[in-house]
Amino acid sequence: MTTNPGELLSDFEARLRPLELELARAWWESSTKSSDATVQRQAEADLARREVLADPDTFAAVCDTRHAPDLDPLVRRQLDHVYDLCAPHQVPESTRRALVELETAVDATFTSFRGELDGARVDDNAILEILRTSDDAELRRRAWEASKQVGAEVGDRVRELARLRNEAARSLGYRDHFALALATGEMDEARLFATLEEVDQHTVGPFTEWKTDLDLTLAKRFGCAVEELRPWHLDDPFFQDPPTRGAVDLDPIFAGLDLEALTVRTFAGMGLDIQAVLEGSDLYARDGKSQHAFCIDIDRAGDVRVLCNVEPNERWTETMLHEFGHGIYDRKMRADVPWLLREPAHSLTTEGVAMLFGRLVRDPRWLERVLELDPATLAELTPRLEIARRASLLTFARWVLVVTHFERRLYADPDADLDGIWWELVEHYQQIRRPDTLQGSEWAAKIHLAILPVYYQNYLYGELVASQLDTAIFERAGDFVDCPAAGEFLTREFFAPGASMRWDALVERATGEPLSAAHLARQLAG
Repeated sequence: MTTNPGELLSDFEARLRPLELELARAWWESSTKSSDATVQRQAEADLARREVLADPDTFAAVCDTRHAPDLDPLVRRQLDHVYDLCAPHQVPESTRRALVELETAVDATFTSFRGELDGARVDDNAILEILRTSDDAELRRRAWEASKQVGAEVGDRVRELARLRNEAARSLGYRDHFALALATGEMDEARLFATLEEVDQHTVGPFTEWKTDLDLTLAKRFGCAVEELRPWHLDDPFFQDPPTRGAVDLDPIFAGLDLEALTVRTFAGMGLDIQAVLEGSDLYARDGKSQHAFCIDIDRAGDVRVLCNVEPNERWTETMLHEFGHGIYDRKMRADVPWLLREPAHSLTTEGVAMLFGRLVRDPRWLERVLELDPATLAELTPRLEIARRASLLTFARWVLVVTHFERRLYADPDADLDGIWWELVEHYQQIRRPDTLQGSEWAAKIHLAILPVYYQNYLYGELVASQLDTAIFERAGDFVDCPAAGEFLTREFFAPGASMRWDALVERATGEPLSAAHLARQLAG
């Protein structure tokens, strides 16, 4: 194996690139048209890709080469990137195969599973509609329980995935998979948990005050004592988003609107063209299709697609803006960035951009300019939109604290009382009382724990990035909504470099300061 850096990278890209393309296409197909055949294609593509990443000769050559003196910075960046890609896969072929087979099977279960409610199969949109609108507490309880049935279906397999991932990580000298994932993902564990503590301190006071008022509102609505409130009295099965009764109900504004046209209009106002992404996307619910939402860059050459299950309401409007935020980032990287680095600088940077766009759904300027909401309605809504914006940030931040702390404990001991740990964290951070009777494995209904492990902290960092970018955009472009200068700034300073810069260096260059929780704290303070 050559140790010439240029030849090493060229050879590695030549072997990896077609396999990345095949896996992306296979994953898209299995997510949009799940069947035994599409699931098998995905598993085979995943195994083939991991075999290249596991090549011991390539990994040894990268280890020998990446610390050489006088390397071109862009070459060094690629070698560091390849190291992080390959390090987790330096395990026996049997371990890789077991992981792929189990991950693919669990992913397929999530794609095809539909909960049962009163004898009928129901999709996530139907469950969410009940939780958003029904005043029947018993129906809400049954709907919430239906949303968790997939957890019982996959819970044991998620534990087994954690054991297998830990076995692989420990064979490589890491404490567990949680530590491995952070170390090979440009994330320092001590820094992460210091950030979590900082966010906890900034949010616990205002969240407690808001949640206390919310509980009084919900208790009055459902005719019960505050102490009798349970998770199904909230609008979201995981309390990721605030209930409309605790903020503002925007669903009537979006009812009947064309969310595709609205999304195109939003980005066009910033000089950003998402039409090509829209044309390749799959946006509406059906059987055999994933019920979740994501954006995927198929080939790092322009084929970017979004999967959604759109309905004309606030939640799906925000999701469309969020996912197409990912999409425009993928589309706007410079073509001269090496293929190995032609992706977002980090998951947290693309999540930050997506959140920046998703927040527009509660921005008065966007409602006025893009939705063309009448002045009287906008004037009536504006004070409540500020409450809704803060409630959304607080609710989501507290939710991320739950998931990130839970994942660290999941990998610390997959055989622990995970149900007890989950509800302990939910009660502490989200201030929700656990049900009197548990189905078990409610935590496993969150697909990320199985399919995107040790990812959730990127959403929290994404909120910090979004807040810091928001400040920088107004300083440099003067506005965000319908402001081509804002699109130009994002493209030039944030999208174009791809992963040619580390995420922390990119954020500091684009915003003028290192990433911190300060801008999020200021937004929470109003």
